Amino acid sequence: MGSPCDIQLYAATEGEGQRVAAVVIADVQRLEALYSRYRPDSFLSEINRAAAAGDSIEVDAETAGLLNYAATAYRESDGLFDITSGLLRQVWRFGADAGLPDPAAVNALLDRVGWHKLRWEPPLLAFPCPGMEIDFGGVVKEYAVDRAAALCREHGLGHGVINLGGDIRIIGPHPDGSPWRIGLRHPRDPGGVLDTVLLHRGGLASSGDYERCIVLDGVRYGHVLNPKTGWPVRHLAAVNVVADFCVVAGSASTIAMLKEAEGPRWLHQLGLPHLWVDVDGRVGGSLLHGS
Repeated sequence: MGSPCDIQLYAATEGEGQRVAAVVIADVQRLEALYSRYRPDSFLSEINRAAAAGDSIEVDAETAGLLNYAATAYRESDGLFDITSGLLRQVWRFGADAGLPDPAAVNALLDRVGWHKLRWEPPLLAFPCPGMEIDFGGVVKEYAVDRAAALCREHGLGHGVINLGGDIRIIGPHPDGSPWRIGLRHPRDPGGVLDTVLLHRGGLASSGDYERCIVLDGVRYGHVLNPKTGWPVRHLAAVNVVADFCVVAGSASTIAMLKEAEGPRWLHQLGLPHLWVDVDGRVGGSLLHGS
């Protein structure tokens, strides 16, 4: 998953805990093998070879479910949550010596970005516009977290927490009924905690401009790119969202970032518990301690 992952479980014996953890880890590794953009043998890479050629490909039921969710997120975000926008990584770099891309190069890639430019008629995914690609990075890790929690419960473990690189799903509270305490990272203070949330159930996900970014002439450019402009969002520094499912929390936090100044109001209208920080340090949301 490209990030630290951990599982905390309560089980009757260490052996039982180890057996269930092994089932969970195997499933996470299965999903990574299927959908990693870094593995040429992944199914995602096979899809993107078809996309590059302007071809079509038939997908299995699990992939179809992910595509259906991506289509829903695209529609509900007015086209801001777009799994075809990963193509923009070709011109955006966030290393120590990176600079801004040529605007002409960004605009050239936008011709091949847009969920509406492909054709999804389950189980057939077609790419009439050659040179596109898709990226499940904003969906699969959160989906894997939800599956991991479900697998634990299916194997009889009802107390624990799954954390895949900051995407979190509660299996169930501590055995005494007390909640899990989860610290929310401060976007401008490495190692600092912005606030702490207490969760008995559900999922938590975050999006922000701090994981991969460059700072040029005092301006921070994060990795959350608007698929309509090809440029980073500039209003919110971080968004944390709680939902019944981690995959919902993850897409909602990303969409809020993409909606910029309208993001907090959009989350409030959805009724999802959330906490946001903007680039000027203002903090708000229903998860804010004491609110």
